Order: sequence, then C-alpha cells, then structure tokens
Amino acid sequence: MSTTVAAPSTAGRAKSRSRVADRLLRGYVWLIIAWLFLPITVMIVFGFNDTQSKSNVSWQGFTFKWWGRLGDYPDLTGAVVNSLLIALISVAITTVLGTLMGLAMGRYRFRGQGTTNLVMFAAISSPEIVMGASLLSLFISTGVQTGFATVVVAHVLFSLSFVAITVRARVVGLDPSIEEAARDLGASTWATFRLVTLPMIMPGVVAGALLAFALSIDDFVITQFTSGSTQTFPLWIWGATRIGVPPQVNILGTLIFAVGVVIAVVNTVLSRRRT
Repeated sequence: MSTTVAAPSTAGRAKSRSRVADRLLRGYVWLIIAWLFLPITVMIVFGFNDTQSKSNVSWQGFTFKWWGRLGDYPDLTGAVVNSLLIALISVAITTVLGTLMGLAMGRYRFRGQGTTNLVMFAAISSPEIVMGASLLSLFISTGVQTGFATVVVAHVLFSLSFVAITVRARVVGLDPSIEEAARDLGASTWATFRLVTLPMIMPGVVAGALLAFALSIDDFVITQFTSGSTQTFPLWIWGATRIGVPPQVNILGTLIFAVGVVIAVVNTVLSRRRT
C-alpha cells in the first residue's frame, strides 16, 4: 500500500522538476536573445535622439528630424552606396562560384578533395587580419592599385568558402535517384540541373548568398587593408568616431537591419511554402 501511494508522489515531483527546468531554459534563451538585440535596440533608439552636438551618446529628446536629413553627410551616403555595390557585386560572383564548388565537392570524388576541404575551412577559421595582410602584400607585390576593385576581390575570396560549404551541405543530403529519373525520362544534363538539381539546392544557395551579403556589408578588417581611398560604411563610422558619430549613422544602420529582417522573413515564408 505504501509503495502504491509513493509512486504517484515521485512521478509528480519529477514532472514538477521538469517544468521548472523547462522554464529556466526558456528564460535563459530569452535572456540571450535580449542580450544580442540590446545593441541593435540602442542603435534604433538613438536614431531618434534630438542631440544638439556631434556626440550622439546621451539621450536628449525624441525627434524624427534626422530621418529627413540623411543627405547632410554626402561622404556617408557615398560610403553606404559603396558598401551596397561591393556587397551586391561580390555576392553575385561568390554565389555562382560557391554554388558550383559546393556542387562539385558534395557530389563528386576527385584528387585533392581533402586539400580543398582543408583550404575552405582554413579560410573560414583564420583571423581576418591574416587574409587582409596577405591580400595587401599580394596587391603591392604585383603592382595592383588598391581601391574598389580590390575590395570586391577580397570580399569574394573570404566569403567564397561560406557559400561553398553551405551549398555542399545541401547537396550531400540530396537523393541522386531523382536526377537519374530525370535523365532516364530524356532530360539533358543542363535541363536536369536547371529543373531538378538547382530547385533542390536553392535553399542552400539562398542561405549562402545571404551569409555572403552579411559578411560583406559589415566587414572592416579586410576592407581596411585593401580599400585604398575607397570608403565603405564601416570605414566611415570608424573615422567618424574621432569627432562624433551623427544620428544618420544609426538611421542607416536601422534601415540596413530592417532590410535584412525583411529578406530573412521572406526567405523563411518561401521555404515553408516549398516544404
């Protein structure tokens, strides 16, 4: 009789501990999310700060006036345009090359594949200052003038590995029998790739492209080594910190963040619809 009474009591205590553990885990996750979003929230809020000086570090009131004065700093606007152009060009090149590399690495076996994988992961794990310094040495030794083009080349090189590895992870999980069925039904190699393979690996391609764009738009270290006289958004902010960062920087950062959120949401919705 005592055993029958004790069993439910033990099960109840176990369930209670499980609920407490679940709540603690949820609270920990939300705490980490809040910590990650705190700098972004500060950036957004200080875009509405009615500051009366170049130093935008203390709250002085709420205003929308800075949103209508984004063109007050032509150099800042030009730097943002440069960052967007560099990111778009490098993403276009990196997505094509990285997709082909990821497809080859995930589908085929070839001599030197292990070395290729090692180089890919080494490019990801190595500090940015190593790649920046090595690229600068390469450009100087070959007599190449640093500027817009060299920044694009640098961004392609350091983001290529991210795209290739992301696409390869998608390719490894594909069922090759689907492509074989398409070829058995008369589809050419190009038609099979365009109508069967590419749609199946498209989530990996999009994820790699978005990752490459994010890496390019906010890169500072490698860009600093290879930019020459070209100004990008991160470089402009770094130079402005000596005299004060205007609220327009916060606004432009908010707009870039908002565009990234919209793209991520749209990609998530489309992925769910495909599923």
